Amino acid sequence: MNKLTKEKRDRIVLVAIITLAISAAIWLLLINTQRQTLRTARADAQKSSEQLARGNNTLKTQVQVDEQFQEATRQLQKREGAMAAPNDMYSWLIQTLNTFRANYRVEIPQFGRELPAEVGVFPKFPYRAALFSVRGTAHYHDFGKFLADFENAFPFIRIQNIELAPATDASSEYREKLSFKMELLTLVRPIAP
Repeated sequence: MNKLTKEKRDRIVLVAIITLAISAAIWLLLINTQRQTLRTARADAQKSSEQLARGNNTLKTQVQVDEQFQEATRQLQKREGAMAAPNDMYSWLIQTLNTFRANYRVEIPQFGRELPAEVGVFPKFPYRAALFSVRGTAHYHDFGKFLADFENAFPFIRIQNIELAPATDASSEYREKLSFKMELLTLVRPIAP
């Protein structure tokens, strides 16, 4: 039983070779292409999943961006409300300075009328500027504290061209005081459309 004829052995070897060839052909043509298709489908699914995650993140950040925009708009409107009104800048300046200096020992009896000025910050800047000349008297320390607090309280007003001199009145009350002259450059809120 162990002994096979040469013809049977050749047939068995031929059947084995044909079976291996057919198996290899099936593997290469069917199974391997299906595996490649499956890999491509998995990669596409992964890419779609990442796109979906990015889209969801975008939607989440869109809500945050909208909230931040609304908050920035409210802050801008609040700051613009404190700016000089385009129709009555002179009375705004007097009222603003008198209200602010109430807590300081600074006297400001002279307010000059506004002069239009260039902002010179950016092209197409939506704000105009006005320049006011102001004169007054104060002690040196009181004036310095007033200036520092004023610039911190009103970031849209710039103090420039400060001139200090001894007060001209010879009375004992004015001996230690300084006379000052300064310019206030302020932004003027735009006219509402």
